Amino acid sequence: MLTNSELRRMARESLQGNWVNAVLGVFIYGVILSALSYIPFIGWIGTIVITGPLTFGLYGYFLGTVRGELTSVGNLFDGFNNNRFGNTLVLNLVSGIFIFLWSLLLVVPGIIAALSYSQAYFIMRDNPEMPALDALRQSKEMMNGHKTRLFMLFLSFIGWIVLGMIPLGLGMFWVQPYIYAAMAAFYEELKNQNVATPYAEAPRSYTL
Repeated sequence: MLTNSELRRMARESLQGNWVNAVLGVFIYGVILSALSYIPFIGWIGTIVITGPLTFGLYGYFLGTVRGELTSVGNLFDGFNNNRFGNTLVLNLVSGIFIFLWSLLLVVPGIIAALSYSQAYFIMRDNPEMPALDALRQSKEMMNGHKTRLFMLFLSFIGWIVLGMIPLGLGMFWVQPYIYAAMAAFYEELKNQNVATPYAEAPRSYTL
């Protein structure tokens, strides 16, 4: 298994020559969601509707970048494709509900749930026709035994986050792409280990 430093190195290498688009993508993602949140009455509805598709596009962009594919800022809107919009909307809603419900039991169960479902957008990107619940279920199976690894990967960015907050948090526009690329590298490693099985239609039993 790759170490955190190796995953971060993969992230940095994938971002070489792609930093401008990566920073711009994260900036646009944040601006759209922030702007919607300030619209009275309908802003929160709009945020709920577009967060899933936008997040799918963001994760897909960084996964493609890590794989050396030709990516662009336009990939941020891939989730608004007619075949993906509904699934990505449901994915955001259902994962948010389950993480919230687990969080009611205390913070730690909520963190564990978030880690369990963390690969769902990547999985759906590789399986565009996969229903949201199947993506969440497969993410949970994929992360079995790997949640601590991902948590430690996130912790390894604390120093970068502190630096990114100076001055005025502007550095976070560079730190966030670094984190997303490392997450994509983490997913790619798990997939290459055949931790996740290929998607196929099968009788479903959900234990999210």
